[in-house]
Amino acid sequence: MTADTGSDRTPDLTYDVVVIGGGPVGENVADRAGRTGLTVAIVESELVGGECSYWACMPSKALLRPGAALAAARDVAGVSASADLDAAAVLATRDTFTSDWDDAGQVQWLDGAGIALLRGHGRLVGPKLVEVSPSAASDTFDAPAHLVQARHAVVVATGSVPVLPDVPGLLDAGPWGSREATSAQQVPESLVVLGGGVVACEMATAYADLGASVTLLARSGLLRPFEAFAGEQVGAGLREGGVDVRLGASPTRVTRHDDGSVTVAFTDPQGEHEVTASEVLAATGRVPRTDDVGLDAVGLTDLRRGLPVGDDLLVDGVEGGWLFATGDVTGRVATTHQGKYQGRVAGDVIAARFGSPDASGDSVPAPATPDGRAAADAVAPWSRFAASADHTAQTQVVFTRPQVASVGLTEQAAHDAGLDVRTVSFGLGDVAGGSLMGTHYAGTAQLVVDEARRVVVGATFVGPEAGEMLHAATIAVVGEVPLDRLWHAVPAYPTVSEVWLRLLETYGL
Repeated sequence: MTADTGSDRTPDLTYDVVVIGGGPVGENVADRAGRTGLTVAIVESELVGGECSYWACMPSKALLRPGAALAAARDVAGVSASADLDAAAVLATRDTFTSDWDDAGQVQWLDGAGIALLRGHGRLVGPKLVEVSPSAASDTFDAPAHLVQARHAVVVATGSVPVLPDVPGLLDAGPWGSREATSAQQVPESLVVLGGGVVACEMATAYADLGASVTLLARSGLLRPFEAFAGEQVGAGLREGGVDVRLGASPTRVTRHDDGSVTVAFTDPQGEHEVTASEVLAATGRVPRTDDVGLDAVGLTDLRRGLPVGDDLLVDGVEGGWLFATGDVTGRVATTHQGKYQGRVAGDVIAARFGSPDASGDSVPAPATPDGRAAADAVAPWSRFAASADHTAQTQVVFTRPQVASVGLTEQAAHDAGLDVRTVSFGLGDVAGGSLMGTHYAGTAQLVVDEARRVVVGATFVGPEAGEMLHAATIAVVGEVPLDRLWHAVPAYPTVSEVWLRLLETYGL
Protein backbone atom coordinates (compact mmCIF):
# COMPACT_ATOMS: atom_id res chain seq x y z
CA MET A 1 0.00 0.00 0.00
CA THR A 2 1.28 3.45 -0.85
CA ALA A 3 1.25 5.91 2.04
CA ASP A 4 -0.61 9.18 1.61
CA THR A 5 2.32 11.52 2.22
CA GLY A 6 1.96 13.85 -0.71
CA SER A 7 4.20 11.61 -2.84
CA ASP A 8 4.28 8.06 -4.23
CA ARG A 9 6.68 6.84 -1.57
CA THR A 10 6.01 3.57 0.17
CA PRO A 11 7.14 3.01 3.76
CA ASP A 12 10.40 1.09 3.79
CA LEU A 13 10.31 0.24 7.52
CA THR A 14 7.42 -0.86 9.70
CA TYR A 15 7.22 -1.19 13.49
CA ASP A 16 4.34 -1.51 15.91
CA VAL A 17 5.48 1.58 17.84
CA VAL A 18 7.72 4.48 16.79
CA VAL A 19 9.13 6.82 19.42
CA ILE A 20 10.48 10.19 18.26
CA GLY A 21 13.17 11.11 20.76
CA GLY A 22 15.77 8.85 22.37
CA GLY A 23 16.24 10.58 25.70
CA PRO A 24 15.41 8.89 29.00
CA VAL A 25 11.69 9.59 28.50
CA GLY A 26 11.61 7.97 25.08
CA GLU A 27 13.70 5.07 26.37
CA ASN A 28 11.17 4.41 29.14
CA VAL A 29 8.29 4.44 26.67
CA ALA A 30 10.08 2.05 24.34
CA ASP A 31 11.10 -0.32 27.13
CA ARG A 32 7.60 -0.61 28.59
CA ALA A 33 5.80 -0.71 25.23
CA GLY A 34 7.89 -3.63 24.07
CA ARG A 35 7.02 -5.86 27.02
CA THR A 36 3.94 -7.38 25.39
CA GLY A 37 5.55 -8.44 22.13
CA LEU A 38 5.34 -5.17 20.20
CA THR A 39 8.17 -4.14 17.89
CA VAL A 40 9.53 -0.71 18.83
CA ALA A 41 11.87 1.77 17.15
CA ILE A 42 13.42 4.94 18.59
CA VAL A 43 14.29 7.84 16.29
CA GLU A 44 17.13 9.99 17.65
CA SER A 45 18.98 12.82 15.93
CA GLU A 46 21.74 13.24 18.53
CA LEU A 47 22.96 11.02 21.36
CA VAL A 48 20.84 8.20 22.74
CA GLY A 49 20.21 9.14 26.34
CA GLY A 50 19.34 12.72 25.49
CA GLU A 51 19.80 15.99 27.29
CA CYS A 52 19.79 14.56 30.81
CA SER A 53 22.64 12.11 30.25
CA TYR A 54 25.00 14.42 28.40
CA TRP A 55 24.13 18.09 29.00
CA ALA A 56 21.88 18.40 32.04
CA CYS A 57 21.15 16.15 35.03
CA MET A 58 24.28 14.02 35.18
CA PRO A 59 27.07 16.44 34.18
CA SER A 60 25.60 19.33 36.17
CA LYS A 61 25.43 17.25 39.35
CA ALA A 62 28.95 16.00 38.74
CA LEU A 63 30.06 19.64 38.71
CA LEU A 64 28.11 20.46 41.87
CA ARG A 65 28.95 17.50 44.10
CA PRO A 66 32.63 18.30 44.85
CA GLY A 67 31.84 21.76 46.19
CA ALA A 68 29.02 20.42 48.34
CA ALA A 69 31.24 17.69 49.79
CA LEU A 70 34.04 20.13 50.57
CA ALA A 71 31.66 22.61 52.22
CA ALA A 72 30.16 19.85 54.36
CA ALA A 73 33.60 18.68 55.47
CA ARG A 74 34.68 22.20 56.36
CA ASP A 75 31.63 22.58 58.61
CA VAL A 76 32.51 19.59 60.82
CA ALA A 77 34.50 20.50 63.92
CA GLY A 78 37.88 18.81 64.06
CA VAL A 79 38.15 18.21 60.31
CA SER A 80 40.92 19.94 58.40
CA ALA A 81 39.63 20.78 54.93
CA SER A 82 41.57 23.79 53.80
CA ALA A 83 42.18 22.66 50.21
CA ASP A 84 40.34 24.16 47.25
CA LEU A 85 38.77 22.20 44.43
CA ASP A 86 40.96 20.90 41.61
CA ALA A 87 38.95 22.29 38.71
CA ALA A 88 40.68 20.18 36.06
CA ALA A 89 40.01 17.02 38.04
CA VAL A 90 36.36 17.98 38.53
CA LEU A 91 35.91 18.53 34.79
CA ALA A 92 37.64 15.24 34.02
CA THR A 93 35.37 13.39 36.44
CA ARG A 94 32.37 15.12 34.87
CA ASP A 95 33.47 13.70 31.51
CA THR A 96 33.27 10.15 32.88
CA PHE A 97 29.62 10.67 33.77
CA THR A 98 28.86 11.60 30.15
CA SER A 99 31.00 8.73 28.80
CA ASP A 100 32.93 11.48 26.98
CA TRP A 101 29.72 12.24 25.07
CA ASP A 102 29.68 8.76 23.54
CA ASP A 103 26.37 6.90 23.55
CA ALA A 104 27.73 3.41 22.80
CA GLY A 105 26.58 2.14 26.18
CA GLN A 106 23.06 3.44 25.68
CA VAL A 107 22.93 1.96 22.19
CA GLN A 108 24.03 -1.39 23.60
CA TRP A 109 21.15 -1.22 26.10
CA LEU A 110 18.65 -0.58 23.28
CA ASP A 111 20.02 -3.54 21.36
CA GLY A 112 19.75 -5.78 24.41
CA ALA A 113 16.16 -4.68 24.96
CA GLY A 114 15.26 -5.44 21.35
CA ILE A 115 14.58 -1.80 20.50
CA ALA A 116 15.58 -0.64 17.02
CA LEU A 117 17.51 2.63 16.68
CA LEU A 118 16.96 4.90 13.70
CA ARG A 119 19.47 7.74 13.68
CA GLY A 120 18.22 10.94 12.14
CA HIS A 121 15.59 13.63 12.48
CA GLY A 122 12.07 12.26 12.89
CA ARG A 123 8.96 14.13 11.85
CA LEU A 124 5.37 13.13 11.23
CA VAL A 125 4.23 13.29 7.61
CA GLY A 126 0.81 11.73 8.14
CA PRO A 127 -1.14 9.50 10.51
CA LYS A 128 1.21 6.82 11.88
CA LEU A 129 3.88 7.85 9.37
CA VAL A 130 7.30 9.17 10.40
CA GLU A 131 9.96 10.40 8.03
CA VAL A 132 13.53 9.97 9.30
CA SER A 133 16.03 12.22 7.54
CA PRO A 134 19.71 13.03 8.06
CA SER A 135 20.59 15.50 10.81
CA ALA A 136 23.76 17.46 11.48
CA ALA A 137 24.43 15.40 14.62
CA SER A 138 23.78 12.05 12.94
CA ASP A 139 26.92 11.15 11.03
CA THR A 140 26.02 7.44 10.78
CA PHE A 141 22.88 7.96 8.69
CA ASP A 142 23.02 5.51 5.81
CA ALA A 143 20.06 6.48 3.60
CA PRO A 144 18.62 9.64 2.05
CA ALA A 145 15.53 9.17 4.22
CA HIS A 146 13.38 6.47 5.73
CA LEU A 147 9.61 6.47 5.67
CA VAL A 148 8.51 4.52 8.71
CA GLN A 149 5.05 3.07 9.24
CA ALA A 150 3.79 2.63 12.81
CA ARG A 151 1.18 -0.10 12.98
CA HIS A 152 -0.28 1.09 16.28
CA ALA A 153 1.31 4.15 17.90
CA VAL A 154 3.68 7.06 17.51
CA VAL A 155 5.07 8.73 20.63
CA VAL A 156 6.51 12.25 20.59
CA ALA A 157 9.21 12.55 23.25
CA THR A 158 11.23 15.44 21.86
CA GLY A 159 11.79 17.32 25.12
CA SER A 160 12.31 21.06 25.29
CA VAL A 161 14.66 23.73 23.97
CA PRO A 162 16.16 26.81 25.64
CA VAL A 163 14.85 30.26 24.88
CA LEU A 164 16.79 33.51 24.78
CA PRO A 165 15.31 36.73 26.15
CA ASP A 166 14.92 39.58 23.70
CA VAL A 167 17.97 41.54 24.82
CA PRO A 168 19.82 43.63 22.21
CA GLY A 169 23.13 42.00 21.30
CA LEU A 170 22.58 38.78 23.25
CA LEU A 171 22.18 36.48 20.25
CA ASP A 172 25.13 38.07 18.44
CA ALA A 173 27.26 37.62 21.57
CA GLY A 174 26.97 33.84 21.26
CA PRO A 175 26.17 33.20 24.92
CA TRP A 176 26.54 29.91 26.70
CA GLY A 177 23.40 27.89 27.17
CA SER A 178 23.04 25.06 29.64
CA ARG A 179 24.82 22.69 27.23
CA GLU A 180 27.91 24.85 27.03
CA ALA A 181 27.91 25.36 30.80
CA THR A 182 27.75 21.66 31.61
CA SER A 183 30.26 20.58 28.93
CA ALA A 184 32.88 23.36 29.18
CA GLN A 185 36.47 22.14 29.12
CA GLN A 186 37.83 25.17 30.97
CA VAL A 187 36.56 27.31 33.82
CA PRO A 188 36.20 30.95 32.75
CA GLU A 189 37.87 33.52 34.95
CA SER A 190 34.51 35.28 35.33
CA LEU A 191 30.93 34.50 34.40
CA VAL A 192 27.67 36.46 34.20
CA VAL A 193 24.57 34.32 34.64
CA LEU A 194 21.26 35.61 33.28
CA GLY A 195 18.27 34.09 35.07
CA GLY A 196 17.03 33.10 38.48
CA GLY A 197 15.75 29.59 37.90
CA VAL A 198 17.16 26.15 38.60
CA VAL A 199 19.87 26.11 35.92
CA ALA A 200 20.98 29.66 36.73
CA CYS A 201 21.30 28.97 40.46
CA GLU A 202 22.97 25.58 40.03
CA MET A 203 25.53 26.79 37.49
CA ALA A 204 26.28 29.92 39.51
CA THR A 205 27.00 27.61 42.45
CA ALA A 206 29.15 25.22 40.43
CA TYR A 207 31.31 27.84 38.71
CA ALA A 208 31.82 29.83 41.90
CA ASP A 209 33.02 26.59 43.52
CA LEU A 210 35.38 26.02 40.60
CA GLY A 211 37.00 29.42 41.05
CA ALA A 212 35.16 31.73 38.66
CA SER A 213 34.02 35.19 39.70
CA VAL A 214 30.25 34.91 39.19
CA THR A 215 27.57 37.58 38.87
CA LEU A 216 23.94 36.46 38.72
CA LEU A 217 21.31 38.80 37.26
CA ALA A 218 17.70 37.84 38.00
CA ARG A 219 14.72 39.92 36.90
CA SER A 220 12.82 39.06 40.08
CA GLY A 221 13.42 36.61 42.92
CA LEU A 222 15.20 33.27 42.76
CA LEU A 223 13.45 29.95 42.15
CA ARG A 224 10.07 31.61 41.81
CA PRO A 225 7.90 28.45 41.42
CA PHE A 226 9.03 27.28 44.85
CA GLU A 227 8.10 28.63 48.27
CA ALA A 228 9.56 32.12 48.73
CA PHE A 229 11.78 31.08 51.63
CA ALA A 230 13.55 28.58 49.35
CA GLY A 231 14.75 31.27 46.95
CA GLU A 232 15.73 33.53 49.83
CA GLN A 233 17.88 30.87 51.48
CA VAL A 234 19.48 29.86 48.17
CA GLY A 235 20.27 33.52 47.51
CA ALA A 236 21.97 33.77 50.90
CA GLY A 237 23.93 30.62 50.11
CA LEU A 238 25.06 31.99 46.76
CA ARG A 239 26.26 35.20 48.34
CA GLU A 240 28.09 33.26 51.03
CA GLY A 241 29.79 31.33 48.22
CA GLY A 242 31.02 34.56 46.65
CA VAL A 243 28.36 35.08 43.97
CA ASP A 244 27.28 38.67 43.33
CA VAL A 245 23.49 38.22 43.25
CA ARG A 246 21.54 41.11 41.72
CA LEU A 247 17.76 40.84 42.05
CA GLY A 248 15.39 43.01 40.03
CA ALA A 249 18.10 43.21 37.36
CA SER A 250 16.99 43.56 33.73
CA PRO A 251 19.68 43.25 31.02
CA THR A 252 19.46 46.01 28.44
CA ARG A 253 22.38 45.15 26.13
CA VAL A 254 25.03 42.49 25.69
CA THR A 255 28.28 43.18 23.83
CA ARG A 256 30.96 40.68 22.85
CA HIS A 257 34.38 42.34 22.52
CA ASP A 258 37.27 41.52 20.20
CA ASP A 259 39.23 39.97 23.05
CA GLY A 260 36.39 37.52 23.71
CA SER A 261 35.09 39.16 26.87
CA VAL A 262 31.47 40.19 27.15
CA THR A 263 29.79 43.19 28.77
CA VAL A 264 26.24 43.06 30.06
CA ALA A 265 24.47 46.36 30.69
CA PHE A 266 21.53 46.15 33.07
CA THR A 267 19.24 48.17 35.27
CA ASP A 268 18.16 47.37 38.81
CA PRO A 269 16.47 49.35 41.58
CA GLN A 270 19.76 51.17 42.22
CA GLY A 271 20.13 52.41 38.63
CA GLU A 272 22.10 51.53 35.48
CA HIS A 273 25.15 49.26 35.60
CA GLU A 274 27.60 47.26 33.50
CA VAL A 275 29.51 44.09 34.27
CA THR A 276 32.23 42.61 32.07
CA ALA A 277 33.17 38.95 32.24
CA SER A 278 34.91 36.21 30.32
CA GLU A 279 31.59 34.55 29.47
CA VAL A 280 27.84 34.95 29.79
CA LEU A 281 25.36 32.15 30.45
CA ALA A 282 21.75 32.63 29.38
CA ALA A 283 19.67 30.38 31.64
CA THR A 284 16.31 31.95 31.08
CA GLY A 285 13.97 29.02 30.60
CA ARG A 286 12.92 26.35 28.13
CA VAL A 287 9.86 25.67 25.96
CA PRO A 288 8.40 22.42 24.59
CA ARG A 289 10.12 21.28 21.39
CA THR A 290 7.19 21.10 18.99
CA ASP A 291 8.75 22.81 15.95
CA ASP A 292 9.76 20.68 12.96
CA VAL A 293 8.17 17.52 14.36
CA GLY A 294 5.47 17.50 11.67
CA LEU A 295 2.58 17.98 14.06
CA ASP A 296 0.81 20.19 11.54
CA ALA A 297 0.61 17.15 9.27
CA VAL A 298 -1.91 15.65 11.70
CA GLY A 299 -3.83 18.87 12.27
CA LEU A 300 -2.07 20.16 15.40
CA THR A 301 -1.14 23.85 15.53
CA ASP A 302 -0.43 26.56 18.12
CA LEU A 303 1.56 24.29 20.40
CA ARG A 304 3.63 26.92 22.19
CA ARG A 305 2.51 25.54 25.55
CA GLY A 306 3.14 21.95 24.54
CA LEU A 307 1.17 18.99 23.25
CA PRO A 308 -2.09 18.67 25.20
CA VAL A 309 -2.50 15.17 26.62
CA GLY A 310 -4.77 13.31 28.98
CA ASP A 311 -3.55 11.27 31.91
CA ASP A 312 -3.13 8.31 29.55
CA LEU A 313 -0.71 10.51 27.54
CA LEU A 314 -2.84 10.33 24.39
CA VAL A 315 -2.68 13.62 22.50
CA ASP A 316 -5.94 15.54 22.46
CA GLY A 317 -7.45 16.42 19.09
CA VAL A 318 -6.11 13.45 17.11
CA GLU A 319 -8.60 10.73 16.17
CA GLY A 320 -7.82 7.06 16.31
CA GLY A 321 -5.90 6.82 19.56
CA TRP A 322 -2.47 6.40 17.98
CA LEU A 323 -0.55 9.59 18.90
CA PHE A 324 1.01 9.89 22.37
CA ALA A 325 3.33 12.49 23.90
CA THR A 326 5.52 12.31 27.00
CA GLY A 327 7.94 14.50 28.90
CA ASP A 328 8.75 18.18 28.49
CA VAL A 329 7.03 18.38 25.11
CA THR A 330 3.65 18.02 26.85
CA GLY A 331 4.16 21.21 28.87
CA ARG A 332 2.88 19.31 31.93
CA VAL A 333 6.27 18.44 33.37
CA ALA A 334 9.76 19.94 33.33
CA THR A 335 11.94 17.31 35.01
CA THR A 336 13.50 14.13 33.73
CA HIS A 337 12.11 11.92 36.47
CA GLN A 338 8.54 13.15 35.98
CA GLY A 339 8.91 12.68 32.23
CA LYS A 340 10.17 9.14 32.76
CA TYR A 341 7.11 8.50 34.90
CA GLN A 342 4.94 9.66 32.02
CA GLY A 343 6.97 7.41 29.74
CA ARG A 344 6.27 4.39 31.92
CA VAL A 345 2.56 5.19 31.93
CA ALA A 346 2.40 5.71 28.16
CA GLY A 347 4.42 2.57 27.53
CA ASP A 348 2.11 0.53 29.74
CA VAL A 349 -0.98 1.94 28.00
CA ILE A 350 0.44 1.07 24.58
CA ALA A 351 1.62 -2.39 25.67
CA ALA A 352 -1.73 -3.27 27.22
CA ARG A 353 -3.89 -1.82 24.46
CA PHE A 354 -2.00 -3.12 21.43
CA GLY A 355 0.22 -5.94 22.64
CA SER A 356 -0.46 -9.55 23.55
CA PRO A 357 -1.88 -9.97 27.07
CA ASP A 358 -0.22 -13.38 27.16
CA ALA A 359 3.20 -11.70 27.06
CA SER A 360 2.86 -10.18 30.54
CA GLY A 361 -0.41 -11.42 31.98
CA ASP A 362 -1.66 -7.86 32.41
CA SER A 363 -5.31 -7.10 31.82
CA VAL A 364 -5.94 -4.94 28.78
CA PRO A 365 -7.71 -1.59 29.34
CA ALA A 366 -11.33 -1.50 28.22
CA PRO A 367 -12.13 -0.76 24.56
CA ALA A 368 -11.43 2.80 23.52
CA THR A 369 -13.91 5.50 22.61
CA PRO A 370 -13.85 6.86 19.01
CA ASP A 371 -10.93 9.21 19.76
CA GLY A 372 -8.91 6.26 21.01
CA ARG A 373 -9.12 7.14 24.68
CA ALA A 374 -10.19 4.41 27.06
CA ALA A 375 -13.72 4.59 28.41
CA ALA A 376 -14.00 7.03 31.30
CA ASP A 377 -14.41 4.30 33.89
CA ALA A 378 -11.74 2.02 32.42
CA VAL A 379 -8.63 3.76 33.72
CA ALA A 380 -8.82 4.75 37.34
CA PRO A 381 -6.68 7.57 38.74
CA TRP A 382 -3.47 6.29 40.27
CA SER A 383 -3.55 3.13 38.16
CA ARG A 384 -0.56 2.16 36.01
CA PHE A 385 -2.40 3.66 33.05
CA ALA A 386 -2.84 7.21 34.37
CA ALA A 387 -0.19 9.84 35.11
CA SER A 388 -2.11 11.12 38.12
CA ALA A 389 0.94 12.41 39.98
CA ASP A 390 1.43 15.14 37.36
CA HIS A 391 -1.38 17.13 38.96
CA THR A 392 -0.64 17.00 42.67
CA ALA A 393 2.64 15.22 43.39
CA GLN A 394 5.43 16.45 41.13
CA THR A 395 8.84 16.35 42.75
CA GLN A 396 11.95 18.43 42.19
CA VAL A 397 15.36 18.88 43.77
CA VAL A 398 17.61 21.90 43.16
CA PHE A 399 21.22 20.98 43.86
CA THR A 400 22.35 24.37 45.08
CA ARG A 401 23.86 24.98 48.50
CA PRO A 402 21.56 24.67 50.36
CA GLN A 403 19.55 22.18 48.33
CA VAL A 404 15.85 22.70 47.73
CA ALA A 405 13.53 19.69 47.60
CA SER A 406 9.80 19.91 47.01
CA VAL A 407 6.78 17.78 46.26
CA GLY A 408 3.18 18.63 45.60
CA LEU A 409 1.59 22.03 46.06
CA THR A 410 3.08 25.20 47.46
CA GLU A 411 0.92 27.12 49.90
CA GLN A 412 -0.10 29.56 47.16
CA ALA A 413 -0.87 26.80 44.66
CA ALA A 414 -3.02 25.06 47.26
CA HIS A 415 -4.98 28.27 47.88
CA ASP A 416 -5.35 28.75 44.13
CA ALA A 417 -6.77 25.21 43.92
CA GLY A 418 -9.46 26.17 46.42
CA LEU A 419 -8.07 24.19 49.34
CA ASP A 420 -8.29 25.30 52.95
CA VAL A 421 -4.70 24.74 54.02
CA ARG A 422 -2.44 25.37 56.96
CA THR A 423 1.36 25.43 56.80
CA VAL A 424 3.74 24.36 59.54
CA SER A 425 7.51 24.74 59.48
CA PHE A 426 10.51 23.79 61.59
CA GLY A 427 14.25 24.43 61.41
CA LEU A 428 16.41 21.52 60.26
CA GLY A 429 19.24 22.73 62.47
CA ASP A 430 16.95 22.59 65.51
CA VAL A 431 16.73 18.79 65.63
CA ALA A 432 19.47 16.71 67.24
CA GLY A 433 20.40 15.01 63.98
CA GLY A 434 20.90 18.36 62.30
CA SER A 435 23.19 19.65 65.03
CA LEU A 436 25.46 16.64 64.47
CA MET A 437 25.76 17.28 60.74
CA GLY A 438 27.82 20.44 61.06
CA THR A 439 28.58 23.49 63.16
CA HIS A 440 26.49 25.76 60.95
CA TYR A 441 23.97 23.20 59.73
CA ALA A 442 20.67 24.97 59.06
CA GLY A 443 17.59 24.87 56.88
CA THR A 444 13.83 24.80 56.86
CA ALA A 445 11.16 22.11 56.49
CA GLN A 446 7.58 23.05 55.68
CA LEU A 447 4.40 21.03 55.21
CA VAL A 448 1.22 22.24 53.53
CA VAL A 449 -1.76 20.47 55.10
CA ASP A 450 -5.25 20.18 53.65
CA GLU A 451 -7.34 20.91 56.72
CA ALA A 452 -10.49 19.23 55.41
CA ARG A 453 -8.81 15.87 54.84
CA ARG A 454 -5.93 16.30 57.31
CA VAL A 455 -3.37 15.13 54.75
CA VAL A 456 -0.14 16.62 53.46
CA VAL A 457 -0.56 18.12 49.99
CA GLY A 458 2.86 19.76 49.72
CA ALA A 459 6.28 19.75 51.34
CA THR A 460 9.47 21.78 50.92
CA PHE A 461 12.84 21.11 52.49
CA VAL A 462 15.74 23.55 52.23
CA GLY A 463 19.11 22.49 53.62
CA PRO A 464 22.24 20.42 53.00
CA GLU A 465 21.35 17.16 51.22
CA ALA A 466 17.65 18.02 51.53
CA GLY A 467 16.92 15.96 48.44
CA GLU A 468 17.55 12.77 50.38
CA MET A 469 14.62 13.63 52.67
CA LEU A 470 12.11 14.14 49.88
CA HIS A 471 10.81 10.68 49.15
CA ALA A 472 9.17 10.24 52.56
CA ALA A 473 7.17 13.38 51.84
CA THR A 474 6.34 12.13 48.35
CA ILE A 475 4.90 8.93 49.80
CA ALA A 476 2.84 10.95 52.28
CA VAL A 477 1.43 13.14 49.49
CA VAL A 478 0.78 10.37 46.95
CA GLY A 479 -0.60 8.02 49.58
CA GLU A 480 -2.74 10.76 51.15
CA VAL A 481 -1.64 9.45 54.53
CA PRO A 482 -3.78 10.97 57.31
CA LEU A 483 -1.77 12.98 59.81
CA ASP A 484 -3.03 10.84 62.66
CA ARG A 485 -1.52 7.77 60.94
CA LEU A 486 1.62 9.65 59.88
CA TRP A 487 2.26 10.42 63.55
CA HIS A 488 2.92 6.69 64.06
CA ALA A 489 5.83 6.74 61.57
CA VAL A 490 8.56 7.13 64.19
CA PRO A 491 11.74 8.81 62.88
CA ALA A 492 15.05 7.33 64.00
CA TYR A 493 17.09 9.32 66.52
CA PRO A 494 19.35 11.18 66.00
CA THR A 495 18.63 11.84 62.32
CA VAL A 496 17.53 14.95 60.48
CA SER A 497 14.33 13.08 59.63
CA GLU A 498 13.23 13.72 63.20
CA VAL A 499 12.02 17.02 61.79
CA TRP A 500 8.88 15.10 60.76
CA LEU A 501 7.99 14.60 64.41
CA ARG A 502 8.64 18.27 65.16
CA LEU A 503 6.45 19.33 62.23
CA LEU A 504 3.57 17.18 63.44
CA GLU A 505 4.00 18.48 66.97
CA THR A 506 3.95 22.03 65.61
CA TYR A 507 0.70 21.17 63.86
CA GLY A 508 -0.73 20.08 67.21
CA LEU A 509 -0.38 16.31 67.36
